[in-house]
Amino acid sequence: MAGRKAKGKGVRATVRGSVQGVGFRYEAVSKAHELGVLGWVRNEGDGTVVVQVEGPDEAVDAMVGWLGEGPRGAAVEAVEVAGTKVEGHEQFAIRGVAAGVFVVQEHQATAHHWDLRLEVDGVMRSWAVPKGPSMDPAQKRLAVQVEDHQRSHNDFEGKAGEGSVIIWDRGSYEQGGRVPWPEAIERGHAVLVLHGEKLEGGFALQRTRPGEKPQWLLIKRKDDAARPGSDVVAESPQSVVSGKTLADLIAES
Repeated sequence: MAGRKAKGKGVRATVRGSVQGVGFRYEAVSKAHELGVLGWVRNEGDGTVVVQVEGPDEAVDAMVGWLGEGPRGAAVEAVEVAGTKVEGHEQFAIRGVAAGVFVVQEHQATAHHWDLRLEVDGVMRSWAVPKGPSMDPAQKRLAVQVEDHQRSHNDFEGKAGEGSVIIWDRGSYEQGGRVPWPEAIERGHAVLVLHGEKLEGGFALQRTRPGEKPQWLLIKRKDDAARPGSDVVAESPQSVVSGKTLADLIAES
């Protein structure tokens, strides 16, 4: 997409009025793609629609102008616009599509790793991340897709065969991107927004090698939650349930 290379400004717009339940988000995505701007659109709990728009000045201004009208059926009362930093999105997408729960379990088995599990269609799609997740967009983490797990496994912490497991992080997540889930996973590029105690904001899963155990990259998006230069697994090694580290659990075994 040509818009990926576009430089320019970023704005955050809050659209007020009767603007939810009228297809505003989907029409905004269509208009953004037409104009070549990047960013996202999200429904808020107070009835407003918030839009992040990034790109060349003229295209951003055109998008903001469209927000003042909205799609057929909308009754826009006001659009409040403020300048904001460019987050560096790869596409314009809907945020706020609740997808379910996620969990990250740190696991000492034959090899030490972190298991990222995302609820998809009632099961937990799973990836083993040898170095653990990162909040630094510059750190692309290898993630090896493994077998699905049941949701009941999300609450497990303790001895597991010859190894041990702690619940390192957990919370809810949203689907992102233009392609619906689980199709996005099958295609090999899935965008998501995590709301955990340690992991927060946008992430992408990009498949790099198919096969019996497909290899992916887990990448933090450049957004307000990003922490360049950080090492969240070293800074926050404790379980979000017990407060114990994996080393504590192993020592107790």
